[in-house]
Amino acid sequence: MLAIVLSLLALMAVTLTVIFLSNRMALRRESEERLRTYAERYSLEEPSPDLPPVNDLPPDKKGPGKNEEAFRLSTFYSVAYGPDGEVLAVRNDNQAMQSRESLIALADRIRQSGKTSGALGSVLFLTQDRGAYQLVAMIDRTMMDHDQQTLIRQMLLFGSLALAVLCAASVFLARWIVRPLEENDRRQKRFVSDAGHELKTPIAVISANSELLRRQVGENEWLANIDYENERMSDLVQQLLTLSRAESGGLPRQALDFSQLVGGEVLPFESYAFEQERQIVSDIAPGLTVEGTPGQLKQMVSILLDNAVSHSTQGPILLTLRREKNAAVLRVSNRANEMSAGQLSHLFERFYRTDEARGGEDAHYGLGLPIAKAVAEAHGGEIRAAWRNGEAVFTVSLPLRKTGG
Repeated sequence: MLAIVLSLLALMAVTLTVIFLSNRMALRRESEERLRTYAERYSLEEPSPDLPPVNDLPPDKKGPGKNEEAFRLSTFYSVAYGPDGEVLAVRNDNQAMQSRESLIALADRIRQSGKTSGALGSVLFLTQDRGAYQLVAMIDRTMMDHDQQTLIRQMLLFGSLALAVLCAASVFLARWIVRPLEENDRRQKRFVSDAGHELKTPIAVISANSELLRRQVGENEWLANIDYENERMSDLVQQLLTLSRAESGGLPRQALDFSQLVGGEVLPFESYAFEQERQIVSDIAPGLTVEGTPGQLKQMVSILLDNAVSHSTQGPILLTLRREKNAAVLRVSNRANEMSAGQLSHLFERFYRTDEARGGEDAHYGLGLPIAKAVAEAHGGEIRAAWRNGEAVFTVSLPLRKTGG
């Protein structure tokens, strides 16, 4: 919604700017055309400033075409100078706006500028050398500027009202459209949580009955299979409940030393990696403090380490923790088989496993990385996966705890 509103605001600003500039340029061209016509009609010998009727002029000097009425309603000024710079004549169509002295002063400034046309203050000007005298003709653009200001105010007012109505309608429609999706998401999360809790009872019953049968008939292949699958089901249910809790959030938070937490999780995995003929090399910056739930953050780090050890093909597993701007950035990388962009985009989906991992009879159900993602997002951070130069790299960014000033 914010992106849509900002886009509409930018579009409105560009549209209003284009309208304003194009209208101003068009009005200026019309004013310049009227000023040229006035200068062409000007005659020093005229006994009065009244201009001759347009029909008495040659076709090429009839002024601004069909806009003769606007020409006659415009306010013109002129000052004629003799060869020695003396003022020969001053014509003032609106003495309430400009006095004789102010017109002469304005015309002197125009002559000193050396320009033959342009704008100065509230007038557009045009100078012509007519041999016997020099003419400085001016047209007052006060009303044009006033009209432009009125136009931009009206555009801003009605544009803002239209944008406000559109934003309100967009917010209403967006909420109306998203409401079923939010409700469906809540139902799914509730189902996972409820199903997990309901499955815990039959799992416990199966385990108890299996133990009773073992006492009666002793160890056998069938009971071993039941226990194995029951244990896997118990692990799956536990991971589903963990995912549900991580997504729902709401657990108490506290300030904790994330550097110390990560270091504490690395230690037990070093022996596990050694058993898998792997080595964990860590580089942890000290003193990085975040606000979060210790249990969830520990689980997130252990998931990333377990994933790296389980899928590493060769070489050491690198873990780094660094401060980057206002975030604690944790990276875990390991040598791995090449992953396509499609595989990377699905890594954080529930129950997704790469093709080579689907045939394994291990405790990985494709829920570890979704849990890590849910934990990172619940703590205001993010997690990303990438494959480059033969390495799988998982990056977690968590906001550092703000210290009071």
